[in-house]
Amino acid sequence: MNRPTEGVVHFNLELSPMASPVFEAGRNSELCVKLNQLLERCFRNSKCIDTESLCVVSGEKVWHIRVDIHLLNHDGDIIDAASIAAIAALSHFRRPDASVQGDEVTVYSLEERDPIPLCIHHMPICVSFAFFQQGKYLLVDPTEREERVKDGLLVVAMNKHREICIIQSSGGIMLFKDQVLKCCRIASVKVAEITELIQKALENDIQARKRGEKFGFAESLPDQKITALKMDVTTIDTSDAEDTAREVVEKAEPPMEVNSKPVVWAPGTVQIGEGIENAWGIEDFPSDDEEEEEVIFIDENKMDMANTNGTSTGRNVLEVISLSDSEEEDVMILEPEGTERKEKRPSNINKQKDTPFKESGKKKKTKTKKFHQSW
Repeated sequence: MNRPTEGVVHFNLELSPMASPVFEAGRNSELCVKLNQLLERCFRNSKCIDTESLCVVSGEKVWHIRVDIHLLNHDGDIIDAASIAAIAALSHFRRPDASVQGDEVTVYSLEERDPIPLCIHHMPICVSFAFFQQGKYLLVDPTEREERVKDGLLVVAMNKHREICIIQSSGGIMLFKDQVLKCCRIASVKVAEITELIQKALENDIQARKRGEKFGFAESLPDQKITALKMDVTTIDTSDAEDTAREVVEKAEPPMEVNSKPVVWAPGTVQIGEGIENAWGIEDFPSDDEEEEEVIFIDENKMDMANTNGTSTGRNVLEVISLSDSEEEDVMILEPEGTERKEKRPSNINKQKDTPFKESGKKKKTKTKKFHQSW
């Protein structure tokens, strides 16, 4: 054990999806790890908390204080809000009193002894500065949208005594000495204002507890709600509401007459009122792709056969051939009465395969062509 006479203070910052959709639940992102490391350096390295006062028995028993910070809404500048919340919580925290008699350690309850506050030497508070256009423009306390387009970020942790706790620069931007000194002067003013607000809130809480009242977050617990920017109740005069409503009704246009008599257009259908144009009766006209094409050609072989047999009856022989992408359709030849009916397949159509095929759920469109033979 390196420091047997000192207690332990641990900081844990959690970024949940409740604060922003970009954060993942149950997983520490790179941003979360950097923020936790920065908080540890800000509070531990600055020695703002007297860790020796947390020791009960040297090398055996010490107090371990854990500070959990939960982000509720992410609108930029997380480290500043986290540092203010952490130091305010540590200043308001009270630990149970303990005594040592020989080897026995006794921890007293809140009813037996008053709890003891932590020994805090100073309040380090972080102030963030965003730089744009390679340090040409400086912005204090950037929002979430401004952080997306920044070129660099400088975090200065300082207390009200103008003592610098840490300085961290990120983003790979080069800063001059005058820019860093300017940021430190601005941070000293902001830190003094924030520290005064925290101390004033703590004093109000102490005075309210002495009077037996509740202050701050504890005040909102009985109402089971948390209000921000609470306003006084505004009364509304409704004495002339009836007269105003009567005037509005008199000035309004009369309602349109509605024909409530039903009209029977067809068995099983009834229309009440005028209604609107029916869009269900629109006929679907065939598209250009589905139009049939007709081609007339003369079969010389059939003409020679008809002239040789002398079976010409003065009627034309009509042969219709349907061309389709489907392999199931057959081609039928229409011939005059008294002649033998034959099936013929055109040479340019592949023969149907005997192997079965799987029908598709979507109906396949086919394109049909008709060929007419005549002489």
